[in-house]
Amino acid sequence: MMKLKYSICCGLDVHKNIIVATIVTTNKEGLSEYNQKSFSTINSDIQKFHDWLIENNCYHVCMESTGKYWIPIFNYLENDINVCLTHPKYVKAIKGKKTDKKDSKWIADLYKFDLVRCSFIPPKDFQQLREIARYRFKLVCMKSSEKNRIQNCMTVSNVGIASVLSDPFGKTATEILSYLLAHTADSIDEKAVRKLIKKGARAKSDEIIEAVKGYNIETDQAKKLELARGHLDYLDNMITQTEVELYVRIKPYYEFVKFVATMPGMTELSSTIILAETSINMDIFDDAKHLCSWCGLSPANNESAGKKKSVRIAKAGAYLKPMMVQCALAAVKSKKQPYFAIKYGRIKKRRGHKKAIIAIARMMMVCIYHMISEKKAFSPTDYEELMEPHNHTERVVLNETNAIAFLEAQGYDISNLVKCNDI
Repeated sequence: MMKLKYSICCGLDVHKNIIVATIVTTNKEGLSEYNQKSFSTINSDIQKFHDWLIENNCYHVCMESTGKYWIPIFNYLENDINVCLTHPKYVKAIKGKKTDKKDSKWIADLYKFDLVRCSFIPPKDFQQLREIARYRFKLVCMKSSEKNRIQNCMTVSNVGIASVLSDPFGKTATEILSYLLAHTADSIDEKAVRKLIKKGARAKSDEIIEAVKGYNIETDQAKKLELARGHLDYLDNMITQTEVELYVRIKPYYEFVKFVATMPGMTELSSTIILAETSINMDIFDDAKHLCSWCGLSPANNESAGKKKSVRIAKAGAYLKPMMVQCALAAVKSKKQPYFAIKYGRIKKRRGHKKAIIAIARMMMVCIYHMISEKKAFSPTDYEELMEPHNHTERVVLNETNAIAFLEAQGYDISNLVKCNDI
C-alpha cells in the first residue's frame, strides 16, 4: 500500500496564459476531496493564486518544468510555499485521458504519495550565475555559426586559405582576407600579401599565395563577409563581457573555483561555468554517481528478460555535458599532468575514442564532487601508483633456486614439502 506523505497538496498544469490548479485534501480514512480553479498568468492573478493556496492551508505544490513558464509562478510562491518542480516524464498522463484539469489532478495525486522526483533548483545567486553562463554558451554557438558562414563565403569565392593555415580566423588569415576584400584578383600585389603573413605562417608563404591567386569575391559574398565579420567582432565583445560578469559573481565562492581548477584540463573559466550549473552544495546529490547521472554522463539501465538493450548515456546536462567533454579532451592532451591521458589510453584500446572521452568526463565529475564536498585540491588516491608504477612492489621472478626461500619468507611451512629426489 502506498504511504500518504502530503495530506494537503496542489498539482499545477502551467501554460503560457493559464494555470490550472487542483488542491487535493486527504483525510485519515484515505478519502480525497478535490478543489480545482484556473488562473491567468498575469501578476495580479498569480498573487490571487498564492493567496488561494494559503486560504486552503496548502503549502506543498508540484508543477512541471514547462519551458520558462514555471518561473513567474515560482517567483511568487518560493518564499511561503514548498514548490516541487519536476520533469514532465515523471508525471506523464495516460494517453487518451489528457486534459488540463485531468493533468492537474493527476500531478496532485502522484505528489501526495511522494511518487514525483523533484528537480534541483539552485539558490538565487547561482540561478543568476547559471543564466549568465548559459547565455555565454548561446553566444559561443552563434559565433561558431558566423565562422561557418565566413568559411562558406571563402569557399565559394575561391579563397583557399583554410586549406593551408591551421587557423583560418587567425591574424594572418584575417589580414589577408581584409586585403582581398579591398582589391580585385588583377590588382593584388604579391609582396603586399607576403608582408601580411605573420612569423608562425611564413614557412607556408608560397602555399598561401597560391591559395589566393585567381580568387573571385562577388558583391553578394563581399557584403556577407562584411556583415559576418562585423557580427563576429560584436559577439567576441559580448562573450568577454559575460566572462567578466561570471568572474564578478563567482567571487564569494572563488576558493571552490581554485580547487576545481587544479585538475588537468580545467581552467578557472571552465570551473566557474561548471559550478554555475552544479552550485557548491553537494548534499543535494546522494553521491558522486547521482551527480554523474544528473549530468548525463552515466550509462542508462535498460535490461529485460536478462537481456541488456541500449545503455547509451541520457540527454541530460545539455549545458554541462558539452563543457565536461571539452575539459576531458583537454585533460587527455595534458603532458604536464598525464593522469587522465594514461586512463584514456587504456580505455580507448578496449572501447574506442568516444566512449573513452565520456568515461574520462565522468571521472572528472566524480573528482569535482569530492573536491567541492571535501574542500581540497585535485589528489586522487591512485595518482602516485598510476604516475610512478615502478616505485611500488617489485615483481618477483621465481625459479628453482628461490621458490622455496620465497615461500618461507612469506610465512609458509615448508617442512612438509618433499624433494623430488626422495620420491
